[in-house]
Amino acid sequence: MAIDAATVRKVAKLARLNEPEARLEPLARELSAIMTWIDQLNEVDVEGVEPMASAVDLKLPLREDVVTEGGDPAKVLANAPLSRDNFFVVPKVVE
Repeated sequence: MAIDAATVRKVAKLARLNEPEARLEPLARELSAIMTWIDQLNEVDVEGVEPMASAVDLKLPLREDVVTEGGDPAKVLANAPLSRDNFFVVPKVVE
């Protein structure tokens, strides 16, 4: 899959990245090379291969699932910069 400078410009705009015009063509070549490599990976026969999360076959120990009364709010909020009514107070990040 070939990616051109116009596509890079459009993606950069959508991602709100400010890339200089001189950098668009080299980025297009790099992204095209990555897409070519991904196409090569798609050609690999993985029939019968089990998905894995790690190269080491380990089973994680599970802890017993015990119902508790919960934590003490005073202890939990002791290091909070600001709290109100047993909740953390944080600045609004979504407008």
